[in-house]
Amino acid sequence: MGFCVPAPVIAQTLPGLQYFRLLGPLFNHLHAVGTARDRAGNRQLFYDQYATLLLLYFFNPTVTSLRGLQQMTTFAHVQARFGIRRTSLGALSEAASVFDAALLHDVLTALSAPLQPHLSGADQAALASLTAVDGSLLPALPRMLWAVWQDDQHRAAKMHVAFAVLRHGPVDVTVTAGNASERAELRRLVQPGGVYVFDRGYIDYDLFQELHDLPCSFLGRVKTNVSYEIQEESPVSAAARAAGVERDVVLRRLGTAHHTRLLPQPFRLVQVATGKTDADGAPEVMVLVTNRLDLDAELVALAYRYRWAVELFFRWLKCVLGCRHLLSQTANGVRMQVYVALIASLLISLWVGRAPTKRTYEMLCFYLSGWASETELITHLERLHQKAPPPCKN
Repeated sequence: MGFCVPAPVIAQTLPGLQYFRLLGPLFNHLHAVGTARDRAGNRQLFYDQYATLLLLYFFNPTVTSLRGLQQMTTFAHVQARFGIRRTSLGALSEAASVFDAALLHDVLTALSAPLQPHLSGADQAALASLTAVDGSLLPALPRMLWAVWQDDQHRAAKMHVAFAVLRHGPVDVTVTAGNASERAELRRLVQPGGVYVFDRGYIDYDLFQELHDLPCSFLGRVKTNVSYEIQEESPVSAAARAAGVERDVVLRRLGTAHHTRLLPQPFRLVQVATGKTDADGAPEVMVLVTNRLDLDAELVALAYRYRWAVELFFRWLKCVLGCRHLLSQTANGVRMQVYVALIASLLISLWVGRAPTKRTYEMLCFYLSGWASETELITHLERLHQKAPPPCKN
């Protein structure tokens, strides 16, 4: 396999440039939303302007609070470029309750559609549509009564994200209280025909059957002491053993005979060595259950290892974009913030054509702040392509 050196990156041909130039027009269709209650006709902050301010918040690391966001509305450059007037802190606080967050969710799903998988071999091609699902907590204030978590002094919101692993971007998200059921949110996130991978927090044998009947493909990790009955033992190939696979069986029952009936169709169980040991010094083994009987065992192991992509995405979202600091105390306001954070991440992915990095994010911040020109930004992106040219066939 050789490598293709791409053509020089220029403003006219740069994939995704059109999306990033939508920073202003991206939300134009939202302008009239929420104005029905304004009988006096003196509203000065509209939905599209509020959404744009949230988006700018994620591209300006120096702004870390709602008060900082309010100060941005006083800058002549922001007012001229985005049509935003000087806005009071009270108006920004009220906006989180007035505007419907669901409309931003529609923008998010529309932006995720153009994402293309980045494949470097036949193995990845077989997993091109793989989507990792997981949840992550966002600490909330004790007075945010809706954000129930551990107790009255420990509140949290939770974002449940479906992350397209090889497309390097989120494709859907829900936001709930911290103690919401992850399995219930998974049911909302899955789509017919999808391929989903998740960890032990989603163990539910009835859920496994529901996913199969949807129909969609799934791969989930279960406890090592899971009970099951074997229908057929499959030989483990040399390639699978090299990937850590120790056992590959087709099941006729998942769970104990006392609690579960025979499966209406066979599922598959694959045991994979992690290379680690537990507290007692015994080798750790991952036990994976899937309804994909056609995948090679080594691809099953690889698909689960790809699940870590969503964990890395959470780190990016909270530590780099700064989404862990909540700007609103209402459930609708938190949803709006999470949706816009994911939109910001998608814009970067569409711009650079790959998973966003901290260096590229910083360069975009410099560009939007006026420190870097568009030419300098394009030069930075061109270097990215030269460092890691995409693989292609000879």
